This record gives sequence, C-alpha cells and structure tokens, in this order.
Amino acid sequence: MIPNLLLINTFSIVMLSITGVLLILVIVLFFVGRKLDKKQAEQQKLMDANRQNVTMLIIDKKRVRFKDAGFPQSVIDQAPKMSRNMKMPIVKAKVGPQIVTLIADDKIYDSIPVKKEVKAVVSGIYIMSVKAAHGKVELAPPKKKNFIQRTVAKLQEKAGANPIKRK
Repeated sequence: MIPNLLLINTFSIVMLSITGVLLILVIVLFFVGRKLDKKQAEQQKLMDANRQNVTMLIIDKKRVRFKDAGFPQSVIDQAPKMSRNMKMPIVKAKVGPQIVTLIADDKIYDSIPVKKEVKAVVSGIYIMSVKAAHGKVELAPPKKKNFIQRTVAKLQEKAGANPIKRK
C-alpha cells in the first residue's frame, strides 16, 4: 500500500512542478510580447513619419537571403543577426537614374508587378505599399490550396457554414 501512495505522491509533485514551470513561462512570454508590441508600434510610427511617394520601374523581385541581396555592408551590419540569414522579399527597381535594392512588405510582395512602372510608398529601403502608375493593378494569382484546406472547404460547404478566411 505504501509504494502506491508514494508513486501517486511523486507523480503529483512532478505534475505540479511542470505546471508551475509552464505557468511561469506563459507569464514571461506575455510580458515579452507586450514589450515587443510597443516596440513595433514605435517603429511603425517612425516609418509612417519618414515615408515618401516614389515612382519606380520594377526590374526584378525574388526571395533571397538578406546578406545575398546586394545591400551595402553598412546596411547588412545594422540588420539584426537573425534576419541576415532569413529569406526576405527583395525588389530591384529603377528609381530615377539609379537602380536600387529594396525590401518589400510580405503582404504586398505578391501584388508587385515585374517590368512595370508603379507608384510606391517607401520608407528608407522598405516598400510599404504599391499602386500601378498606368492601367489596372494586377492581383496576384490565388495560391493553390493544400489537401487540408480543400478538405476543410468541402466540409464547410456541406455544412452550409461560411468559409474560413486565411491569409
């Protein structure tokens, strides 16, 4: 009888300690997330203050590692170490007489037309939004759904529910 009681007592102590550690982890992540949200809001205000409208001819666009994108060494040194090895949406464009390399926002990267003139809102080397200079804005082709997304859409259609909108 005593070994069973000891086993239950040990199990409950282990589970309580794991629960305590997870609770502390959630609390720490909550405060770190709030701090990062404040930092992002400040950076967004700074970007909005420094934005300017530019007409440019898009030469090429692709996803490349930041250090391989062709930025000057001073720009690469200022970037956080984690982002240097990440693939980023890079756009080569002709702005006036110069050919420059810019970083596009992930939300607008697919809608940027290649070999066309566009009016863009730029803040430093970051493209915030794009509008077509001549003619219509071409929408990006819809992405092909994977098996799970197709199955969820079929089930929702059968149930008569509204489809889930995913980005």
